[in-house]
Amino acid sequence: MYVITGATGNIGSKTANILLEQGEPVRVIGRDAGRLEPFRARGAEVAVGDLKDSDFLTEAFAGATAVYVMIPPHLHTDDFRSFQNFVGAAIANAIRKAKVRFVVNLSSQGADLAQGTGPIIGLRDQEQRLNALEGINILHLRPTYFMENLLMQIPVINRFGFAGSAVRGDQQFAMIATADIAAHLAQRLLQRNFEGIRVQDLLGERDLSLNEAFAVLGNKIGKPDLKYVQFPYQDAERGMVEMGLSRDLSRRYIEMSKALNDGMFAVRRPRVPGTTTPTSIEMFAETFAKAFAASTMGEGI
Repeated sequence: MYVITGATGNIGSKTANILLEQGEPVRVIGRDAGRLEPFRARGAEVAVGDLKDSDFLTEAFAGATAVYVMIPPHLHTDDFRSFQNFVGAAIANAIRKAKVRFVVNLSSQGADLAQGTGPIIGLRDQEQRLNALEGINILHLRPTYFMENLLMQIPVINRFGFAGSAVRGDQQFAMIATADIAAHLAQRLLQRNFEGIRVQDLLGERDLSLNEAFAVLGNKIGKPDLKYVQFPYQDAERGMVEMGLSRDLSRRYIEMSKALNDGMFAVRRPRVPGTTTPTSIEMFAETFAKAFAASTMGEGI
């Protein structure tokens, strides 16, 4: 039995579907029974509950061959790191009590840094928390910036005619599609070819800047002159708060943007075939274009 937390998210849903397509037994975990129903229809077991509930998780993890764990986003909390640590502790306690042998944990590039990384510092906390468990084999996946984050620019493009954030437009960094993370994750769950504590970097197809990314995306959506604009940090933070994010989380995202601009997330290990994934920004542009077309028809993204 393969247990998938965050099963309605980008990575968890794709991973669960890959495993189900291969005829593997899957148990999906989430808070919304309705959103989990498609997995039940495909043969998965469904566990509905809260990731902060260690007893619920212990029962959900029971008998697992391997478990995928992650700390979900929480856009409205006034103390995001406390939320991360509360959920992280519940997950770690459940792994220990359920005697899970193989765990794949979703972490991030930058989790090796002790400060200045915004929300990623909570993922560093979780790596260390899981590393302290005895008798388990743990693989920390450290993917880079998700290409799916670019979809959040669609309302900005529709409203203002350009894309923008606090990140420098000319700063090159790695970007990855969540489908590639899910494919790697499913493979590692099935193979369980890791022992002790291991870290796996996932760096996407290549490094590129947001200027370069939106040049590709603009061409795909019929806006060849689409520009990317760097916002001042204060303006970007205010914009996130106006969009509904808590002030605490907005500040953390600005801290992460500063770290990215300062090169703190520069890959410290050379890119190799094992850390490179297939989906290019040109390929992801198909997904972006479909979402953009849907948004212009009033269907959302």
